[in-house]
Amino acid sequence: QVQLVESGGGLVQAGGSLRLSCAGSRGTWSRYAGAWFRQAPGKEREFVAQISWHGNTHYVDSLEGRFTISRDLAKNTVYLQMNNLKPEDTAVYRCAAGVVAGSRNPDEYEYWGQGTQVTVYS
Repeated sequence: QVQLVESGGGLVQAGGSLRLSCAGSRGTWSRYAGAWFRQAPGKEREFVAQISWHGNTHYVDSLEGRFTISRDLAKNTVYLQMNNLKPEDTAVYRCAAGVVAGSRNPDEYEYWGQGTQVTVYS
């Protein structure tokens, strides 16, 4: 059974940075692609970024290079470094694990964390 636990969310001023972490069970990120999704109040869940088990990365185009997804296999953790944050980045961010490399479809992810709140104020 894969368990995912996110951390690192919080309240930050626009222009600031946060790093989200998603700790998985041992070996999770060697077997599964890791992804971040976000959902703002009243909006659909949105794909943010994915790192495949090969280490290839994919991002939603609208980020304009502000976010970086990475992983540390020794720590069983996937990260999302978020720079130059904007109020529109405010959302609950959830990490997910799935077998389909490059997928942006949340239905193709099997395991989900509980989510961490990111709030960006201007």
